[in-house]
Amino acid sequence: MTARHHANHRIASQDDLGRAITSRLHDASQQLPHDVSERLKAARMLALEKRRQAQVRLASAVVTSGSSAALQMGDGLRGKWRLLGAWLPLLALVAGLVTIDFVQDDFRAQEIADVDVELLTDDLPPDAFTDPGFAQYLRLNRSE
Repeated sequence: MTARHHANHRIASQDDLGRAITSRLHDASQQLPHDVSERLKAARMLALEKRRQAQVRLASAVVTSGSSAALQMGDGLRGKWRLLGAWLPLLALVAGLVTIDFVQDDFRAQEIADVDVELLTDDLPPDAFTDPGFAQYLRLNRSE
C-alpha cells in the first residue's frame, strides 16, 4: 500500500469518527430540557455577535491614495505604542548581547595580557616552555 492510500484511509476514518460524534451529540441535544437548550441558543447568539464585532474592529480605517485603497490597522498613536512595545524587548535583547560580547572580549584580552606578563617577567626564557625536555622536567617535579 502506498503512503497516499494510508493517508486517504486515515482521513476517511477521521471523517467517520466525526460523523459518529456529531450524531451522538445531536441525539443528546434532543434530550436536553427546554430551558437548557434556550440558554445554549442564547450563548451561541452572543458568541456570534462578539465574533462579528471583533471582525469589524480589525480594520479601523480605509486610506485612499489616487485610485488605490488600503486598510489602516490600529488607532494611530496607540498603534505606534503597540509597535514600539513589540520591538522594545528585541532591541533590549540585542543591546544585551552586544554588551556581553564587548565585556567578554575585554575579559579575554585582559587574561591574555596577564599570561604574557607572567611569561615575560619569569626567570625562564619563553623558548623553555616549548622545549619537550622542560615539559618532562616539570611533570617529574610535580609528582615529587
